[in-house]
Amino acid sequence: MKGKKVVDILLVEDDPGDVELTREGLAAGKMLVNLHTVDDGIKALKFLRREEPFTDAVRPDIILLDLNMPRMDGRETLKEIKADERLRSIPVVVLTTSESEADIFKSYDLGASCYISKPVGFDEFLKVIHSLEDFWFTVVKMPPKDY
Repeated sequence: MKGKKVVDILLVEDDPGDVELTREGLAAGKMLVNLHTVDDGIKALKFLRREEPFTDAVRPDIILLDLNMPRMDGRETLKEIKADERLRSIPVVVLTTSESEADIFKSYDLGASCYISKPVGFDEFLKVIHSLEDFWFTVVKMPPKDY
């Protein structure tokens, strides 16, 4: 583990199975990941704004955001994140089952950094998670974590 870069990821996902797959994929990767999870957009915004019960939350390096969730969906969450001056620099990767062109267009229109449709198979899903990790934490220059 020595020498691995440590990153904080906020996963906004309501499906426990997808949370576990993402956790497994990241655990097998090249980085040490602190994976923080919430299951809807309201909790995501509270986490990002360090509101109760997330007053000790860290600013994530990246947000993995599902679109279809209860209470506040990913579209509205993305809109709120990108409208907030303190949060808009955090990269948001839409990671969803939707392959709808309307969802893809809307996500980019709202400021998504990229849009990925979740593959169905376990091995394919892990490949996507590893590709995300390689790209966002090896190739891309990330903004500072300062608030």
